[in-house]
Amino acid sequence: MGIRAIGLRLSLLDCLRKLEQNGADIMKVFNDPIHGHIEIHPLLVRIIDTPQFQRLRYIKQLGGTYYVFPGATNNRFEHSIGVGHLAGRLVRALGERQPELKIDQRDILCVQIAGLCHDLGHGPFSHMFDGRFIPLARPGLKWKHEKASVQMFEHLIDSNELRPVMEDYGLNLSEDMDFIKEQIAGPIETKKGCSSWPYRGRTEEKSFLYEIVANKRNGIDVDKWDYFARDCHHLGIQNNFDFERFLKFARVCQVKSKKHICTRDKEVGNLYDMFHTRNCLHRRAYQHKIGNIIETMITHAFLKADPYIRIKGSGGKEYKISTALDDMEAYTKLTDDIFLKILHSDDPELAEAREILHKIECRELYKYVGETQPGSEEITKEEYDGLPAEIAAAKPKTLSQDMELKAEDFIVDVIYMDYGMKEKNPIDNVHFYCKSDITHAIRITKDQVSNFLPEKFAEQLIRVYWKKTDGKNLDVARKYFVQWCINRNFTKPPNGDVIAPELTPMKPNWNLTEEDEKPGLSDHREASKSKTRLFQD
Repeated sequence: MGIRAIGLRLSLLDCLRKLEQNGADIMKVFNDPIHGHIEIHPLLVRIIDTPQFQRLRYIKQLGGTYYVFPGATNNRFEHSIGVGHLAGRLVRALGERQPELKIDQRDILCVQIAGLCHDLGHGPFSHMFDGRFIPLARPGLKWKHEKASVQMFEHLIDSNELRPVMEDYGLNLSEDMDFIKEQIAGPIETKKGCSSWPYRGRTEEKSFLYEIVANKRNGIDVDKWDYFARDCHHLGIQNNFDFERFLKFARVCQVKSKKHICTRDKEVGNLYDMFHTRNCLHRRAYQHKIGNIIETMITHAFLKADPYIRIKGSGGKEYKISTALDDMEAYTKLTDDIFLKILHSDDPELAEAREILHKIECRELYKYVGETQPGSEEITKEEYDGLPAEIAAAKPKTLSQDMELKAEDFIVDVIYMDYGMKEKNPIDNVHFYCKSDITHAIRITKDQVSNFLPEKFAEQLIRVYWKKTDGKNLDVARKYFVQWCINRNFTKPPNGDVIAPELTPMKPNWNLTEEDEKPGLSDHREASKSKTRLFQD
């Protein structure tokens, strides 16, 4: 700086050290069980220390799964902090590796805030609320928790007067608020035909920033990285995906007119492992047959209680469980606590709901009947409502004619298992680069990787439950179910030969012998016998 006097130079160095210390003092350190000691920017701390964000402490990450896995106690609160942390790590890694991307402090802060706030809109018991309760309580309403996350984020900023604070940290609210919201829920609605680039917050030059928090192109994002690691930790399940490797190899490459996050070609197998891990978590935990039925029972209880619950929102207006999402002040008060509010209530109007929740507490659950898969054609959503009646009408001829089961006693749960993009292979939308040319993006097809990879990337499971918690007529209900599977040409239930041994022989392709299952085996045995006779002669 041209300062030669030793005293002035020492004084200047002392001031710089103090500024550095002050900057360090205002960063908060969180001790996270998954990511260790992580530093949180003071603006993010201001967001965390609000009622709207603290609400996430009282919403279970895994909903009803906690009633099956005793360790699944993690909440949306710590997951959101973890996603904000990983979002910062990835965007910084890209900026340090490729200075030409011109990632600035505004970009980093906005990406971190989006990661931190992406789950603000979750309702009680997380995906149970938007996946089960809302479709039944408000049929026809097109609503997702991402939409509520954007609304809650706006409410958080305005009600806590954080706009001036955001500006103090260098954010341009006219652009950056849009950028944060777009990362959470996708493009903000604009007039059709205005532009080929649908986003307002950032130009196409920084298109890769939209792939960090919620990656709509292929599903590889920091949200998944955190919940894989966190959920596996709490569930006691092994996590086979290491996001640290992805962080080491991630870089941005030009693909046609846009820039996308790519990884090394040798990492393609690890990415298939990532989606396999996702599938395993769904099969073993998220779609656990008992966890699902507990969530179904909680949903039924909430539907019974909905007309009688009152939640005060803005202006003193009262809302129900199903309508609280229309007002963010009311929605802030809606958490898993509603379960205990109903359970411990002595209001006679809540008696039916209270009885269902009491049965969950006492483990008097709806009974599992069986599981099957459709044949060549999947069940459509239009068929869902008629499935219980179909099963009730599928009375086996082997049963007494006096015995009849009612459709309202059956629950049919149709579940989709996939790699995150329905029937598509998400890796088809991933770009890679080679060691020999790190600037050139390439695709790698499935047949280039391994012949052991799945042929299909989605399937439908059909589970049937019996509402009677006493188990009476459960064996009969299971026989109805097997007969229904025969009628619909579905796969044989895994326990079909045990629960209905008199029915399963009626369908020839359900009763293959070992010789039928292994072509050529019987011919081989006959040839062996001939050889034996030849030597004997």
